[in-house]
Amino acid sequence: MVKSVIVRFAGLGLAAAGFCAAAAVAAPQPVPAGLRLLTESQYRNSIADVFGPGIKVQGRFEPERRVGGLLAASSAILSVTPAGFEAFSKMADTIAIQVVDAKNRARLVACTPKSAKAPDDACAGQFLSQVGRQLFRRPLTADELQSRQALAARLAKSSNDFYYGLRYSLGTLLSAPAFLFRTELAVPAADKGYTLEGYSRASRLSYLMWDTTPDAELLRAAESGELQTQAGVSRQVDRLMASPRLETGMRAFFTDMLQLDTFTDITKDVLIFNKYTPQMANSAQEETLHMAIDLSLRSNQDVRELMTTRKTEINRTLASIYNVPFNADGEWMPYEFPAATGRSGLLTQVSMLAMFSHPGRSSPTKRGVALMDIFLCEPTPLPPANVDFSIVNDVNNPKLRTARDRLLAHATNPTCASCHTHSDPIGLSLEHFDSIGAPQIEEGGQAIDVSAKIGGKSFTGAEGLGQYLHDNPKVAACFARKLYSYGVGASSEDVDAASFKAAYKSFVDGGYRLRILLKALAASPEFFNAPAPAATKTASR
Repeated sequence: MVKSVIVRFAGLGLAAAGFCAAAAVAAPQPVPAGLRLLTESQYRNSIADVFGPGIKVQGRFEPERRVGGLLAASSAILSVTPAGFEAFSKMADTIAIQVVDAKNRARLVACTPKSAKAPDDACAGQFLSQVGRQLFRRPLTADELQSRQALAARLAKSSNDFYYGLRYSLGTLLSAPAFLFRTELAVPAADKGYTLEGYSRASRLSYLMWDTTPDAELLRAAESGELQTQAGVSRQVDRLMASPRLETGMRAFFTDMLQLDTFTDITKDVLIFNKYTPQMANSAQEETLHMAIDLSLRSNQDVRELMTTRKTEINRTLASIYNVPFNADGEWMPYEFPAATGRSGLLTQVSMLAMFSHPGRSSPTKRGVALMDIFLCEPTPLPPANVDFSIVNDVNNPKLRTARDRLLAHATNPTCASCHTHSDPIGLSLEHFDSIGAPQIEEGGQAIDVSAKIGGKSFTGAEGLGQYLHDNPKVAACFARKLYSYGVGASSEDVDAASFKAAYKSFVDGGYRLRILLKALAASPEFFNAPAPAATKTASR
């Protein structure tokens, strides 16, 4: 019985303990280079691709944690608790039951046993080999296949049911570390150092671009050695990018980079904000993703315009927050905010404004801290445990009637000043929008001042902030850093700029287009760099 499953991959180190089966195989070549736990969306997408969208994934996934601004980075510094492993085991069994069910087996099991009441090694082996290759993202080893064939035969014989044995053998594939974890293996590079081998390259490309397991053609390219050549990688990158499934992959990236997952933890005071509902949160997240995908992929525009555009898509729920008429027949309609509204790209959408606010009021500090981290890669240190926030939180102080007044008073404390002067100007420029993103012009009976100054540059309001970020070279550099870090599963704070220097130059020279950056990153040799084997420890059986 598995009592615990814990895996750590930090920097160049790798260790694993508590597995019933191997998570990586020690061998002279290739050598283990890393493990990455599948995210919830990667797990769901992989199951849908292998078995079809009709197979339901039922169960709870353990919370992920953000490292260097990205959840994707935590997949390489991770742990699975006993409860989490039990949940994976239950999900595996419910999936296996559906796959071999009488209504699905003709479609999903590509062979028919000689008798449905007896073992059939040939049919079981054919099915397990085919499905195992898709789930493990590589061919099964002889031992992996043989042990599962034997289990299927033993259970089929004892139950007089071929599909009963197949169910449990499939369940062992679905609960195996080789499926749950993306095991990356390395081989010596042609020039120096180590680089990922073909199947590891296939997984890295597929999960970056499509957020799912490699398809048959990508696995064939890995098997043939095509992915070990620059030309082969470029061909596959072009193919992956030409697919409409690229939108799925980039939705996952933008969801992570913009921290849209935090919506699940957001609450609002419904007595103050009676328009806030769970449906509004879902709509707000979709609005942001619609804008990001439409501008960066479909329209192939300069991604910096995400800071400044006033064009968006809204539904009836969001229209009530934005105080605009909704006159479309469909669920969503295109809309362009008038300049007088002060709206500016992602910065003033309901999603970004609501996520980084208090339940009952806006928060210049939370907004500033979040946007500095998301768009500038400049995280703000956590405040000391003994900081007194009473001045900031006292909204009834007659002498400090606005958020700006309270923050300035709070920042007179030298301990607090350095961080607040770093992040508050951004948040204060967004104070014309309340905790759910609706307009607010006054606070405490006073007009709200949305002027700000950062690094000697003065601007006013969200539009000024949007233009400041659009023109700031740190924003484009941060975007490239985040995309590279997302793809390789590393903390953006630890990534060496040299790893994406050439791709970033292509990005800048190409007019800051996402497609140019994505191709330059994914096709670069640096994208497949791996640590030397001396820095790696093999996961145990």
